[in-house]
Amino acid sequence: MTAETAPDSSILPLDLRQDVALLTAAIMDINSVSGNETELADAVEAALRTIPELHIVRDGDAIIARTELGNPERVILAGHLDTVPLPLTEGSLGTVPITWESGVPGQGVLYGRGATDMKGGVAVQLALAAGMFDGGTAPKRDVTFVFYDHEEVEAVKSGLGRLVRNHGNLLDGDFAILLEPTDGTVEGGCNGTSRFEATTVGEAAHSARAWMGSNAIHAAAPILERLAAYQPLTVNVDGLDYRESLNAVRINGGTAGNVIPDKCVVEINYRFAPDKTPDQAEAVVRELLEGFDVVRTDAAAGARPGLQHPAAASFVAAVGAEPKPKYGWTDVARFSELGIPAVNFGPGDPLLAHKDNEHVHADAIRKCLQALQAWLAG
Repeated sequence: MTAETAPDSSILPLDLRQDVALLTAAIMDINSVSGNETELADAVEAALRTIPELHIVRDGDAIIARTELGNPERVILAGHLDTVPLPLTEGSLGTVPITWESGVPGQGVLYGRGATDMKGGVAVQLALAAGMFDGGTAPKRDVTFVFYDHEEVEAVKSGLGRLVRNHGNLLDGDFAILLEPTDGTVEGGCNGTSRFEATTVGEAAHSARAWMGSNAIHAAAPILERLAAYQPLTVNVDGLDYRESLNAVRINGGTAGNVIPDKCVVEINYRFAPDKTPDQAEAVVRELLEGFDVVRTDAAAGARPGLQHPAAASFVAAVGAEPKPKYGWTDVARFSELGIPAVNFGPGDPLLAHKDNEHVHADAIRKCLQALQAWLAG
């Protein structure tokens, strides 16, 4: 074993061999809002270090655990440890600690922050790591387990990005699975995302004498009209149909209630299919908003589904359901940049992610674990 940091001997390991739904609840009970992942990372590391077959590296609040069996194929199973902030709604079920709707631990629906995004997936990773050598039978594929911090915040803080920079040699693989919630269906690749600011400029004046100025907010109306009239594309990429979206998401202008605004900024988000680069996506926005001052403020490339790769094809066949596209951006794009085909596959309805009533059914977590166990066994 190797380590970047020595484990804290005072941390009690999680019980990785308990029912995976109960393991999910135990993980959720550890508050891990972005920037506060250390306690959970310590618990995960301590638990993984009880498995002698794993080679472990810790980097900040991210952990890599690898088998080194010499198998011809290596699979990466990745998941983030952090959650978005806790709900502010009084009495919300989406808080920490968890709530079982049935009142019986392990039965029915589990509520709490991270239930969907993505403590069920992390629990599946840990249960797989603990059980893959049980019974004396080694897995047919080598596995790299990746647990990382700061996924729910700006990309510059990403724990996975840091691992790529600091330990890229440990992230080689033939195929990657990101255990983001997909309702138990394989979702291939992901859309890219980019943000822009379109600015209009006017002339300030007293609102009682508006004719002495020029209203920058009014001047932004054509921007909103063009965006509202735009018909987003649906683009087929490697057999999956990716729906795009192009929307104004924020508008800012004005300084006071009695002043004609001299500046207005419309923030725009474009979710584009993975057939485009960020530069090609920018060209689409600039063409639509020709004549306006447009600045790109952020961009992240998407990822093609890569389902033709033999490992991906075998996994899709093992799951059995028809694969779907991922409309949102996920870290499969980071693996795609490394030349590793990647898909999303995990328990929970992605439409519930970040909601105050975030929840997952215990059986959905168990089914996800069973599917991966069967596939990894070859």
